[in-house]
Amino acid sequence: MNCTQCPVGCGADRSVRSGVCSVQGLKIAKYYLHPFEEPFISFRKGSGCIFFCGCPLKCRFCQNFEVSRATRGKDITAAELADIFKELEDMGADNINLVNPTHYLSDIAEAVSIYRPHIPVVYNTHGYEKIESLQRAADFVDIWLPDLKFISEEMAARYTSRRDYAKYALPAIEYMAQKEPTFDENGKMLTGCVVRHLIMPMGVEDSIKIVNFVATLPRTVYFSLMSQYTPCGDIKDIPELQRPITSREYKKVLAAVREAGLENVFLQDRSSAAESFIPKWDF
Repeated sequence: MNCTQCPVGCGADRSVRSGVCSVQGLKIAKYYLHPFEEPFISFRKGSGCIFFCGCPLKCRFCQNFEVSRATRGKDITAAELADIFKELEDMGADNINLVNPTHYLSDIAEAVSIYRPHIPVVYNTHGYEKIESLQRAADFVDIWLPDLKFISEEMAARYTSRRDYAKYALPAIEYMAQKEPTFDENGKMLTGCVVRHLIMPMGVEDSIKIVNFVATLPRTVYFSLMSQYTPCGDIKDIPELQRPITSREYKKVLAAVREAGLENVFLQDRSSAAESFIPKWDF
């Protein structure tokens, strides 16, 4: 199959060679019960996260740099992925959390056809998505969990390999935002959309634009404002990214959230900006 699942549409036959995502076949870095997602997603026993290798964005600051570049990980089959769904479910996971799934959509759909989880499925994406791919994923996704990284083309070009990030991310998130939220009697999310945004050093102006964009989405959408930026990856030539965000930067974006009247908001403690919160990779 010539892969066109992400907006790059590189057309690689990933059964024989790597695509622009740096991956041939199906490769994962880790799966486990993750306690550090939003409270109603990690919930009580943890979100059953599966970290997929490779990525078309190539963010320079990626905290999972080795994984996004696919320099480590384990090759598996769709049948083995289905077994992982079942294993996480048996471990007590509150959901199956597909982390960076975009370029594996066909493999995931095959795995779901083998074993469909009996718990919610979370699509944990960087936001750089094609609507037609999301429509296919909607057949098995219960909770959309997209990042909204940038609106600025200049920031996208400086920090990723995709200047056109917002061209695809904004309509993709508008599509995902239509998902109505539902919860069980204990408060665990069963369906819905949570939009995440990571505040970047020197990025307050763009963050405020993102807050204002989120304010145009249905009021049922949840917004998770993250302050955890930690210098990582390949940033030696990007001086502004070599520090965490400041208290002043955080407070400016928080003020914009209040001014925009956003109601369903998660705020992240700035103490989470530490390498200790980055997963240790098994494979």
